[in-house]
Amino acid sequence: MASLDTVFAALSDPTRRAILQMLLEDDMAVTDVAEPFEMSLAAISKHLTVLTSAGLISQEKRGRVKWCKLEPDALRDASIWMQSFGQFEAVNLDAFEAFLAKELPEENA
Repeated sequence: MASLDTVFAALSDPTRRAILQMLLEDDMAVTDVAEPFEMSLAAISKHLTVLTSAGLISQEKRGRVKWCKLEPDALRDASIWMQSFGQFEAVNLDAFEAFLAKELPEENA
């Protein structure tokens, strides 16, 4: 399993995030992955290598064509880590200030 650092480093690039978005739909040939981007096939291959190293996708050769597939559990650890921050609700500072004003006695009263 790739480390969180490796996963987040892979996700830090907008091209790689776009590739993952595309692979949500279905497996794709490398040439089809490269089509919407204005970069060389070699550059796309480097992005795919980063995603593969992070465990986010897998690649397999079918005949003469290399296919990319999104790994379904690849983001599980990162998602669990990020969800741990969701346990805290956003603080309404005005309401908190009003609460403190009611609960704490005035210092110069």
